[in-house]
Amino acid sequence: MSDHDILSDAEREALSAVMLEPDLPPQRVLIVDDDKDARELLSEILGLDGIRCMTAASGESALKMLEERPSIGLVITDLRMGNVDGLDLIRQVRESVRAAMPIIIVSGDADVKDAIAAMHLSVVDFLLKPIDTAKLLGLVRHELGMNA
Repeated sequence: MSDHDILSDAEREALSAVMLEPDLPPQRVLIVDDDKDARELLSEILGLDGIRCMTAASGESALKMLEERPSIGLVITDLRMGNVDGLDLIRQVRESVRAAMPIIIVSGDADVKDAIAAMHLSVVDFLLKPIDTAKLLGLVRHELGMNA
């Protein structure tokens, strides 16, 4: 190590090892909606833009998938669902090891109270159906770190 090197040899080796690591697998979007058609449509829209998606029909199954699949990098959820609705899902995610997970709400039936509650839970955005697909794609690409 010369006098003007900032890094030690060990630090330089560690940095080289990190730089040579293979790219991480692409992050996936988890779409949560109890309406099968809505889930499939969102998945198709995002898939056409090269965004890999998974779907869940309930808040319960979404929570299980989030525990088991670290490749999920973003959640898009409906608000109105069965036992675990969208707000419950977000609250549980915020209290978990995935607390920093970016979440977008897509809802056809929401009031101001829901929107305020969602914003207090630090969601990325609250989109009303019918969805502005360009806006949704822009948000998803931004949150996943994809070039917009």
